[in-house]
Order: sequence, then C-alpha cells, then structure tokens
Amino acid sequence: MTETIKSIMGRNSCRGFSDESLTDAQVKALVEAALAAPSARNLQPWHLTVVTDKSLIEELDKEGVAVIKADENQEYYKLIMKRGGKMFYNAPCCMIISANDSAWSQLDSGIMCQNIAIAAQSMGLGSCIVGMMALPLGGEKGDEFKKRLDFPDGYKFTIGILVGNIVKGKEPHELDFGKVSYI
Repeated sequence: MTETIKSIMGRNSCRGFSDESLTDAQVKALVEAALAAPSARNLQPWHLTVVTDKSLIEELDKEGVAVIKADENQEYYKLIMKRGGKMFYNAPCCMIISANDSAWSQLDSGIMCQNIAIAAQSMGLGSCIVGMMALPLGGEKGDEFKKRLDFPDGYKFTIGILVGNIVKGKEPHELDFGKVSYI
C-alpha cells in the first residue's frame, strides 16, 4: 500500500484539537496542496482563506453555535453541547474556501478541500471538513465575517476544513462496499 493510500484510508474527522499552533511550514505545505488541486478547465474558481487567528475562529464558532441554538430543531444543538459546546473543536487553523458561481465551482472546491485533508493526514495532523461554517457566514454577522475573511466580491462560502494537532481521535469509518456497483 502506498503512503498516499495509507493517508486516505487513515483519515477521519478529528473533533479534538490541541492548542498548539501549526508551524509556518505546515501551513505552507497545506496551502500548496490546496492550490495543486485540479479544477474544471483549470479555471480555479476558488479563493482560500487561511485563518490562524484563534480569536477569530472562536468568534465564528460562537456565532455558529448561537445560530444553531436559535433554530427550531434542537437536535444538532444538543449534539454540539454534548461534544463540548464548540462547532470547531478548538482547531488552531481553519481553511475556508469560497468560490464564484461558475458551473463547477462547488465540485472544484470539494477537490481542493480533499487535497487539504489528505495532506494534513500525511503530515500527522487531524482535520475535520466543516460545511457548518455556512452558519456564522450566513447569520446576522455574515457580511462582517466575509469582509474580515477577505472573500472576493461575488464569491460565496463553499466548504471549510479545520486542521491541527490531534488530542482526541477516532477510527476511520467502515468501508461500505454495498455502495459500489461493478459493471
């Protein structure tokens, strides 16, 4: 088994990060892996915002939890509280991908995010892909956050990923071969 396949098979959603910051070299390697992602016709419809400012990550987290708390369906809020009351699990680095409205921008952003996740795993770091970043960015303070996060004009949030050193890990999910057809 190659090292790449081992990284893919070993990756899981980390929901417990240490307070330790990533090094500049680690952040640079993750950014390079992100930018190496393929995109339809090489249009690269994305913008990557790397957030290592813990206070800003905490603000986004608090706003997201407040949005969930205000929702009629309290099941997700209860789950967040059970997990320690944080959506972003104390991550020291949050990478947010925004994109334009081109036809393949969502898919291309997902590919970029997967590159980051696999690169993080190969570096011994944990990651958690977070679509729920849409909550603080779509909430009352959304426009303010987008400005602070340097979203280009006309770009919208597509996906985010948390990265850091693992405190609490878990096993990767079981492979479900029932989801495969061979023709």
